Amino acid sequence: MWGLVPLFWPLLKPAGAVEILAHRMVWSLVFVGAALLVLRRWAWAGELLRQPRRLGLITVAATVITINWGLYIWAVNSGHVVEASLGYFINPLVTIAMGVLLLKERLRPVQWAAVATGCAAVVVLTIGYGRPPWISLALAFSFATYGLVKKKVNLGGVESLAAETAIQFLPALAYLMWLTAQGGSTFATEGAGHAALLASAGIVTALPLVCFGAAAIRVPLSTIGLLQYLTPVFQFLLGVFYFQEAMPPERWAGFALVWLALTLLTWDALRTARRASRTLTDEISVPSSTKATGTTSAARNAESVASGPDPVDARP
Repeated sequence: MWGLVPLFWPLLKPAGAVEILAHRMVWSLVFVGAALLVLRRWAWAGELLRQPRRLGLITVAATVITINWGLYIWAVNSGHVVEASLGYFINPLVTIAMGVLLLKERLRPVQWAAVATGCAAVVVLTIGYGRPPWISLALAFSFATYGLVKKKVNLGGVESLAAETAIQFLPALAYLMWLTAQGGSTFATEGAGHAALLASAGIVTALPLVCFGAAAIRVPLSTIGLLQYLTPVFQFLLGVFYFQEAMPPERWAGFALVWLALTLLTWDALRTARRASRTLTDEISVPSSTKATGTTSAARNAESVASGPDPVDARP
């Protein structure tokens, strides 16, 4: 569903990107709020309101994802689907770079090679476009920042979306009211079908997230991480074959470097996970006199590999 989203935003024209974004915020809260009402999951809201630091982080997350959503909608409706897909391809590389710069994390040699290859790809694409791929970079950095903040908030996917859209709701509603007063709103002037499509932006936002949350507790983390690459792959294919966007040789070269970097990252992650699992198995099988200390060390190692970095739920 996330990979096919570029097919949806053009249906909302003649609404502009900002109007679509505002409707997405408003109707997402309506949809998620109804879901939480049915599920009777409201206890987290009271706890969140009593924790100013987490509430502040949610506000930061809401701000950053607003930038990400708005830029993505504008990019798709302005004929930059391929460049937008590149943003989600390079997002893992940007996340790793932020981990090194902000969290002082140490990278393995293969991870360094992947980041260096990603930087080379940006240089090649800059030459190809005649400018830096700023749409891709802005999408990647905003989403990586969003993922970093979400990790610190530690709130479930549906609950987090509800909190973020609750913060977005009043400014978005105020903008839509102002736009209507100015005579610039398309919600009531383009027919019932157009109004229904604008309202369905909330479902388009929330439904994939609900599915992601359901899958996250049933599917291995490594599998989820690999499946998430389908989103930018579908977006790229739509940009090239459906929207007929130009792909000169230098752009193919840049994308090839990005795909090489992601292949290195994936191979290294799978190799590390297998090694940690094998070590844990070996430690558990040692004599009981040494099992306690060995198992603790191996388990800690396996847990660190399995838990980080989390594949953040992509929401273009």
